[in-house]
Amino acid sequence: MEPKEEQESLHWADQIAKEVKNRVENDPLLSRIVNEQGCIVYDEKTPSGKIHIGSGRGWVIHDTIARALRDIGVNARFILSSDDYDPFDAMITGIPKEFKQYLGVPFKNVPSPESGYKNFGDYYFRQATSKFPEFGINAELESTGERYIHGDFNKAIKIALDNADKIQAIYERYYGKQIEKLPFNPICEKCGKIGTTFAYEWDAKKEIVKYRCSEDLVKWAEGCGFEGEKSPYNGAGKLPWKVEWAAKWPTVGVVCETAGKDHFTLPAGSRVIAVAISNEIFDFPPPYPSTRTRQGEGYEFFTISGKKMSTSKDQGIGFSDATNFAPCQILRYLLVATRPRAVIDFDPINRNDLILLYERYDKTERLYFGVDKEENLHDLQKHKRIYQLSHIGKIPSKMPPQISFTHASMVLQAAGFNEQYAIELLQETNKIPKKLDEEDKKYLKDRLNFARKWIDNFASEQYKFQLQDKVLQNVGLNEKEKELFNELSKILQHGSFTEEELHSEFYNLCNEFGYDAKEFFKKAYLILINKEKGPKLANFILSIGKDRVIKLLNQIK
Repeated sequence: MEPKEEQESLHWADQIAKEVKNRVENDPLLSRIVNEQGCIVYDEKTPSGKIHIGSGRGWVIHDTIARALRDIGVNARFILSSDDYDPFDAMITGIPKEFKQYLGVPFKNVPSPESGYKNFGDYYFRQATSKFPEFGINAELESTGERYIHGDFNKAIKIALDNADKIQAIYERYYGKQIEKLPFNPICEKCGKIGTTFAYEWDAKKEIVKYRCSEDLVKWAEGCGFEGEKSPYNGAGKLPWKVEWAAKWPTVGVVCETAGKDHFTLPAGSRVIAVAISNEIFDFPPPYPSTRTRQGEGYEFFTISGKKMSTSKDQGIGFSDATNFAPCQILRYLLVATRPRAVIDFDPINRNDLILLYERYDKTERLYFGVDKEENLHDLQKHKRIYQLSHIGKIPSKMPPQISFTHASMVLQAAGFNEQYAIELLQETNKIPKKLDEEDKKYLKDRLNFARKWIDNFASEQYKFQLQDKVLQNVGLNEKEKELFNELSKILQHGSFTEEELHSEFYNLCNEFGYDAKEFFKKAYLILINKEKGPKLANFILSIGKDRVIKLLNQIK
């Protein structure tokens, strides 16, 4: 029997799942909630613009935790909420100027920039979440605004207003100053804005708030000056963000919800305040990774070339656009393989990050299917678990026909971007099996398709080439060089080589002719692709097929 430590998964999601399960089992309130509605893994996003891939990190983290919980027998549900009752607070790129009139209005009540969507919030939220099936994210989608309208927050709103002085004391404790307004933002009955309102009195007996729609409360929107009173329930307004976050946990029954590390900063990050309010006002245990007394730690940023992304400022790669830079399977693998507390800095354009990521993925896949061996049992188990949690759809019964990303791009170019011809070249050179089922073909086509996208848009010049039909005059071969390359043609015609054997033949040939090897490779690349450098020559010749190279070399007279 294996030692206990070797039976336990080293993957971060399994470690979190185990901690969450233990927490539920040791807390009667959480046990009751989970028995009634399942173990809620929660996340939320304000749809203030194009949602970036950094938010996608949180979604994949929560989806992976929910998967890990289900794997140990817990009825886990991942719920993602659109915080569409937040106010529209900034004009963003691509929005018509007339949208300025809606600044201060809840996103749920702002028209969609495009037809076919319920509202502004729905447009940006669905733009991102429509990609969830492609990423293998299994989430229940909901609207925070709908929860307000349906009365789900009514109890929490009353508790917050009844304890407004205690909430103010919490703010003062962390911020060192008093918050003058009540913890509720009404929607103005006259102009429909929520970002400009100020609740200043709560009648606990009548359950009515008095409020003012201020003309100068914020710099980004102007209120109408209306003053009135109303019930705070059933969608009449919302709780301020930090209070709302704490209120969601008992309202929804959240057991696990992490967030970006900026929310967890001391002394007054939003998670710090929310934890205090959850514990002291709502008497509810804050979800993992927080406790009643500690905020815990959030996940690190996902940056592109070191730059942090922002939804409201329309900065960074949008989640819905991410598949223009890397396939869903590869992006999910990156997010699952990386511990949440490690920074991810990904640059698919200016560095070789994508090539290296494909190599990591391929290694994990080979280890999962036992094609590669790994003597360290912990490392092997970790790779296998990463593959399981990152795989989208059903895991195949056998390893797909694997070709490296750089090899795929090389063969595709050698085939003149003819996908079927590229597959035939791979078969002729024994890189893939002669017989392929439909899953194998799809796997290969996906990789070839993205290789083409990469060549067209992102690859540096060193990875681009065009196989020549004839030897160009600019190669400028002298008589000795012509004789050398004629001899290379004969060697290729009468021999069968591995890559290593052919590479050795190049040096043998140079020694025989007393020719500089560096100059040989330069001339060979000029003959084949009209460039002085290119892919590894032996692998390249074997990959595109010796016959095509022989045909080209035979033109040298």
